Amino acid sequence: MRCTRRKPVVMLILIALLIQACGDRAKQTPEPALPATVTQSIELTQPSPEASLPPAPETSLPPEVAPVEDLSAGLEGLDFDSFMDESYKRLLLRYPQTVTELGLAQAYGVRNDRLNDLSEDYLRQTQQLEASILALLQGYDRSQLSPDQQLSAEIYAWYLDDLVRGQEYTYYDYPVSFLITTGVQVQLLQLFTDLHPLEDRQDAEDYITRLSQVDTQFGQLIEGLTRREAEGIVMPRFLIPWVLGDIRGMAQSNPKSTPFYTAFAEKIPGLTDLSTAEQNALLAAAEEEIAESVLPAYQALADYLEDLQKKATNDAGVWKFPDGEAYYAHALRHHTTTDLSADDIHQLGLAQLDRIHAEMRAAFAALGYPAEDSIPVLYDRLAQEGGYYQGEEIAAAYEALIQEAEQKVAPAFDLRPKAPVIVIAGEAGDYYTPPAVDGSRPGMFYAQVTGREWRFSMPTLAYHEAVPGHHFQLALALEQSLPAFRKGGQFMAYTEGWALYAERLVAEMGFYQDDPYGDLGRLQAEAFRAARLVVDTGIHAKKWTFEQAVDFMVENTGLPGDYVQGEVGRYIMWPGQATAYMVGMLKILEVRQRAMDTMGDRFDLAEFHYVILKNGSVPLELLDEIVNEYIAASQEP
Repeated sequence: MRCTRRKPVVMLILIALLIQACGDRAKQTPEPALPATVTQSIELTQPSPEASLPPAPETSLPPEVAPVEDLSAGLEGLDFDSFMDESYKRLLLRYPQTVTELGLAQAYGVRNDRLNDLSEDYLRQTQQLEASILALLQGYDRSQLSPDQQLSAEIYAWYLDDLVRGQEYTYYDYPVSFLITTGVQVQLLQLFTDLHPLEDRQDAEDYITRLSQVDTQFGQLIEGLTRREAEGIVMPRFLIPWVLGDIRGMAQSNPKSTPFYTAFAEKIPGLTDLSTAEQNALLAAAEEEIAESVLPAYQALADYLEDLQKKATNDAGVWKFPDGEAYYAHALRHHTTTDLSADDIHQLGLAQLDRIHAEMRAAFAALGYPAEDSIPVLYDRLAQEGGYYQGEEIAAAYEALIQEAEQKVAPAFDLRPKAPVIVIAGEAGDYYTPPAVDGSRPGMFYAQVTGREWRFSMPTLAYHEAVPGHHFQLALALEQSLPAFRKGGQFMAYTEGWALYAERLVAEMGFYQDDPYGDLGRLQAEAFRAARLVVDTGIHAKKWTFEQAVDFMVENTGLPGDYVQGEVGRYIMWPGQATAYMVGMLKILEVRQRAMDTMGDRFDLAEFHYVILKNGSVPLELLDEIVNEYIAASQEP
C-alpha cells in the first residue's frame, strides 16, 4: 500500500477495519513528489499464546475522566463469541469516522454525524477500555474453546496487548502529516469527499453536522500537538512546509471552492427525496459551516505550524525522542509482529539488496545493457525505452492489467473475493481501499492520472494493490465467516507481506515471460522494499540524515531523487512501518518452502493460498503455527 493516508490517529489504524492499502510502488516519475500527498498501509503486535500475557496497566487519569466500567459494562460473563463481537464493536464505536468508512453505521445503530474525538480525556478512556477488554479476554479458559475460537483468542490477545503496550507512547507520533495513514487533516478531507454517504436527506444533514465539528476536532488536535511539543515530539523542521502549504491554502480558500463544498454540491442533485429549494438550503448551510468552522480550523492549525517551525530542529529520527530507542523497538515489533531488532532488520535489508542486485544485473545483461553502468543509469534507460502513459491512459492501462490478472491467477486460487475491484482515477493515487462491509462500495484502486506513469513499473503496482494482492486478501477477509475483529483487524507484516508476495508470485507464474521490462520493474520494487529496511533503521536507530537516506535509496533502487525524497519523508513520519513489507514476504516464502519440502508432490499452491488467506490477518508468529498445523494435517492418513 503506498500511502497518502492512522493513535488517537495511529490508534485508529489499529482498531480500524480499513486498510487504505497504501499505494506502495517503486515508481519512476519525472514530477517532484515532495509536497504531494505521499501514499502508503497497517499493523499490530504481542507474545505467543502460550505465554502469560502482561496484566493490563493501570492508567493514571484525570479525576474528570469517566471510569472504564461505564464503557465495558456488560462485557463480563458473555459467552466467548458474543464477547469478541461486542467488545470489538465498542472499540470501533470510539472512532465514528472509521464506522463510516466501514459502512457499519446502520448495523451499529448510529448515525454518520460525528467526527473522531481527539481529546486527552476521550483518549485515556479508550485506553482504559482496551486494557479492560484485554483483562476480560485473559479470563476465558482456552481449553474450553473450539480450535477456531482459540485462534481468535490468540489473535485478539496479540492485538489488544499491542494496543496496551503502545499506551506508553501515546504522543510519540506525528498526527499532522502528508500521509493519509497518519495525517488527521488528510483523513478528514477523504472522509468528506470520498467516504461519507450521501444518499438521502439524513446523510446530507449528517454531513453538515460533521462540518460544524471540524473546529472542535482541530482544537483538540492542536492541544495534542502542544502536549507532544512539551515532551519533545516535534516533526523535523524541513518537513513542516510539506504539510503547511496545503493547510494554509485551504484556510485561505473561498468556502465554495473547497473540496468540502464541491464534493457535497456534486452529490446533492442526486438526492431524489429533496426538492430544489431544500437542496439549495442544504448547500447554503454547508457553505456557512465551512466558513465558520472549517476554514478557521485550518487557519488555527496553520498558525500553530508556522510557530512550531521556528522551534523545530532538522533531526530526522526518533532517537531524538525521550526513550526514543525503546519507542523504536516498540514500533518495529508493532509493524513487523516479530522481535527483530533494528540491527537485525538493517542487516537483513543489506543482504536482500545483494540478492536482488544480482538478479537485476542478470536481467539487464539479457537485454544487452552495459554491465559497468550504475543501477540508476540502467533504470533511467529502461524507463526511456519502455515509454509511458499519460492522463486517462493510465487508468485504462491499470484496468486492463487487473482484468488480465484476474484470469491468469485462477490456477493458484480456489478462494477469491466476490466483491469487484474498480479503478478510480484522480490527482492522488496508487493505493487500495477495501469494499464496505455493507456492500455499498466495491474495492477501489486509486490511480494517479496527473503526469506520466512509466509502463515498466505499472504491472507490479496493479498486482500489489489489486489482484492478487490487497484486493484478494482484504476483500476476501470481509467475506469469510469470521468474528468481526478477524475480518477487519490488520497486522501490517501480514497485510503488506502478502501484497509483496503477490508481486513475486505472478512472476513465478510466468506473467513476465514476454515482458522483461516489467520483470525489471518488479525487481526494482523489491529492491525498494529491501532498501527500506536499511533506510528506516538507519534514520531512526543509526542517526542517518535525510540526505544520507535519500542517497542510499537512489543508489540502490534506481528510483529518481524527487520520488525518493517523498518516500524518505514518509519513513521519518511513520517509524517502522516500511519494514513490514519485506519481513512479511520473507515469512510467507519461508512457510511456503517448509510446506513444499515436507509435503512434496502433495503440495498444492491453491490450497496453500487458501490456508494463508482464509483466516484473515494474523501476526507472523501465528501464521507460522497455522501453516505448521496445515502441514501436520497433511501427513495424517
